[in-house]
Amino acid sequence: MKSHLLAAVAAIVLASPVMAQAPAMPGQPEAARVVAGSYKADTNHTQVVWSVDHMGFSTLYGMVGEMTGTLTLDPANLSEASLSIDIPLSGLTVTSEGFGKHLASGDFFEVEKFPTAKFVSTSVVANGDEAKITGDLTLHGVTKPVVLDAKLMGAGVNPMNKAQTVGFTATSTLKRSDFGLGYAAPVVSDEVELKITAAFELAAS
Repeated sequence: MKSHLLAAVAAIVLASPVMAQAPAMPGQPEAARVVAGSYKADTNHTQVVWSVDHMGFSTLYGMVGEMTGTLTLDPANLSEASLSIDIPLSGLTVTSEGFGKHLASGDFFEVEKFPTAKFVSTSVVANGDEAKITGDLTLHGVTKPVVLDAKLMGAGVNPMNKAQTVGFTATSTLKRSDFGLGYAAPVVSDEVELKITAAFELAAS
């Protein structure tokens, strides 16, 4: 009985058509696909996810979106690349309404007084498809140097709008105390972990 069952399964497998390969994503992590030029941030697909340790009991997450900015990039001369991003803190999102209001208050970001943060690169050191992007972050009225560890995620043509697009991921760590943000540890960790995904579309000439 068992041999008959195995034979039937084998027959079905052999008779089945070969499953089609899933189509490749439009963006591929190939530096040769990157086109030199001036790019604008894709506001809807550029995000920063941050996390902090809350008293050692839980890790809290939030997201900032709706960012605007520019990227000037030449694959043949990456050290001359420049990046400028405006970060509207009205785009700060968390999963609790009360927590969101607290973050926007005078205890933390003081969003009414400081509605926008800004990052402006000062140097780019590339190594293959990775780069260290050093820049000045202005947040809560304070400007401090920050280093982003960036990696090419993909480049190609966006099939929805036909725009030449390039995307990156990046990570960094900030200290809240550097920017005068909120309670000191151990209530909330001083270190804030950042995970960034950013997409840029080539500006029309």
